[in-house]
Amino acid sequence: MDFGTTNTVVAVSQPGEDPRLLDFSAPVSTVDVFRSALCFWEDDTASSGVAVEAGPWAIAEYLSYPAGCRFIQSFKSVAASSNFDRAAIFEQRYTFEALGRAFLGELTKHAGGELDDRGSRIVVGRPVAYAGGSPDPPLARQRYDLMFNGFGAEIHYVYEPLAAAFTYAARLTDEATVLVADFGGGTSDFSIVHMKAPGAPQRFTALGHAGIGIAGDDFDFRLLDHLVLPLLGKGSEYRSFDKSLVIPGSYFADFSNWSRLALMRNRRTMDELRRLQRQAANPAAIARLIAVVDNELGYPLYDAIGRAKRALSENEATTFRFSGAGLEIEAEVTRGIFENWIADDLARIEATVDAALVASSVGSGDIDRVFLTGGSSLIPAVREIFARRFGANRVAVGGELTSIARGLALIGQRDDVAEWST
Repeated sequence: MDFGTTNTVVAVSQPGEDPRLLDFSAPVSTVDVFRSALCFWEDDTASSGVAVEAGPWAIAEYLSYPAGCRFIQSFKSVAASSNFDRAAIFEQRYTFEALGRAFLGELTKHAGGELDDRGSRIVVGRPVAYAGGSPDPPLARQRYDLMFNGFGAEIHYVYEPLAAAFTYAARLTDEATVLVADFGGGTSDFSIVHMKAPGAPQRFTALGHAGIGIAGDDFDFRLLDHLVLPLLGKGSEYRSFDKSLVIPGSYFADFSNWSRLALMRNRRTMDELRRLQRQAANPAAIARLIAVVDNELGYPLYDAIGRAKRALSENEATTFRFSGAGLEIEAEVTRGIFENWIADDLARIEATVDAALVASSVGSGDIDRVFLTGGSSLIPAVREIFARRFGANRVAVGGELTSIARGLALIGQRDDVAEWST
């Protein structure tokens, strides 16, 4: 199971068989990529008074009745955050592991019975470095253990880029030292693996790993920060005791993080925003912020941001459009401008590549192949890092959303699975 910040993919396998991606008969079409999202709504027929859906069904439920829902996406990004304790959803409070168990329950329900008998071994991907400013890996491991407790008799956690390396190995016919780069929604992770030719008794040797909590969600934020947040009051001022103060950035930090945006619609935060509106130099901007939060427009807003980002991977320019809650935006964005906005992020990612080389005791010239996976590997500026460092002829891509799950299943077939676990 590749439990990702944005998407979750499951591959199943039997001994001696190639892994098979699990399909889900989603509301619109059959998919093998299950969105890592939850939607809650009040329902008297539910035992707890609150009903829940996940994946494509969560999105469909939200789109049908956004005002009555609490839509949460990218909750994996708070796994290592000591600042996150519980999410207040209606009258109930959910820990990370409670959110995770609800997600796994709905994932299983929509798997057409294929996850009812989960076999003897489950291999779960984990990032090399967790998302967040000051991640706490032991806390994340504790939360993962509680989330997956009872889901399988034997649970193993494997670095996500290491799993992708096992998938990529099927392409190789000769011995090679391979740098695998996995660009997810919350983290960018790197593993360096020495691979012998097929048929060797001990084909794989992991040399080293490194990771950083910068990835697709951060690239989304750069677009949001420049195109949207100024229209919602970021950087503007309010009056307090005859002083002009900048509106606290914490509101915009929460708005810019999917895991916290859905939780802003609570009585205390909304009351604070309304007080700010009365004191603001630009009350109309704060009114727009309130309207976006109160009308649960986070999903369509971030969906528009994501579409613009993907368009810039294929085109030199695109038009960002969003309409809702009194907010009308139509802005031209070029790839060059976007790359300037993410330049610092790219520099830190490249420094993490250097850290992986150091951890593996190899130099750039020792890398024979580079395999890029994950959604953000499609961004041209990300690929350029590796083409420049290692040569475009050494760089391969593919299976951006599925290579990790396939590799996890391959590792799960091995007798020495524990040696690959962390």
